Amino acid sequence: MGVALPLIIATAFWGIIGAGGPFLVPRGPHRGIAQTMIILTAACCYLFWLLVFLHQLNPLIGPQIDVKTIRWMQEQWGDSNKHAPHY
Repeated sequence: MGVALPLIIATAFWGIIGAGGPFLVPRGPHRGIAQTMIILTAACCYLFWLLVFLHQLNPLIGPQIDVKTIRWMQEQWGDSNKHAPHY
C-alpha cells in the first residue's frame, strides 16, 4: 500500500484539477484557450510528478565497489589526494 496510496492521491488531485478546472473559467472570448491551458497544465504536472515518483522507486545507482578492490586501485594507481593541489 506504500506505493499505491500516493499514486491514487496524486492521480485524483490532478484528475480533479484537469476535469473540474475548466468549468470554473468565466465566459468570455478566450474561454476555450483558458480551459485548454488548465487541462494541459494538469496533464503536464501529473506526468512530471509521475515520472519523478517512478524514478525514485528504482533509482540508478552506480556499481558497488568492494573495499579490497578500492585498496588495490589505490596501490596500483596511487592516492590522488596526496598529489592534489590545495587552493
